[in-house]
Amino acid sequence: MTATSPAPEAAPSAVEVSLATEGLAKSFGGVKAVDGASVTFQHGKVNALIGPNGSGKTTFFNCVTGMIQPDAGTVSYRGRDLTGKAPHRVARAGIGRSFQLCRVFPRMTVLENLLVAVRPGGLGRSMRSARDREDIARARELLSRVGIDHLEQAEARDLSYGQQKLLELAGVLMADPETIMLDEPAGGVNPALIDRIAGLVRSLNAEGKTFIVVEHNMDLVMSLSDHVVVFDRGRQICEGTPTVVQNDPRVLEAYLGV
Repeated sequence: MTATSPAPEAAPSAVEVSLATEGLAKSFGGVKAVDGASVTFQHGKVNALIGPNGSGKTTFFNCVTGMIQPDAGTVSYRGRDLTGKAPHRVARAGIGRSFQLCRVFPRMTVLENLLVAVRPGGLGRSMRSARDREDIARARELLSRVGIDHLEQAEARDLSYGQQKLLELAGVLMADPETIMLDEPAGGVNPALIDRIAGLVRSLNAEGKTFIVVEHNMDLVMSLSDHVVVFDRGRQICEGTPTVVQNDPRVLEAYLGV
């Protein structure tokens, strides 16, 4: 009787790309903020973009999301060219983002901040239609999810900075983006709220959301991320799992000062 050979192991599945840039560049005067960055981020994963201050992370975000026009290079999302597209077109493609400094409407209530995010005509129209009732219900559901539903009638300016971060995240979620780009979500936030934000990212990722997170809190980055990209002087110097990145000598030199 002839022995049966063991079945060959299945080859690992190829990583699906969410967002990719090729040769992306942006200069301000003589300063190259982003210098030919060619980067890929993984679909369905929590991706982190880290690097020292001034390494071009926020400028990179701004080029990708249409807040500023790149000087050169391309941006593609799920195979679709988004190079130089206006922010509303990037949003319609399925990308939402937060900002390093919170952007909320300070004199609007917490609930109104979420409703205006999905009402191009503003809040002046009637709030009695079926669509309006759906928007209000969704806004309240998201406020509950981020833990500030008890503040829905408070003006945004009366919230703590951490609560404003949660409000901004809820506003991003109102449009139900496929990919969420967060710029320093833990900046200026107390440890309890950092834990809440981390929990939200994990639960949303488990539901299928892709994340790209710029963050300086290395404990948070390394515990939260599946894939890490490291910038230095406007370009990628390393990428990989948190373990790979933490042990790369280029990262230790450029970012950790070793």
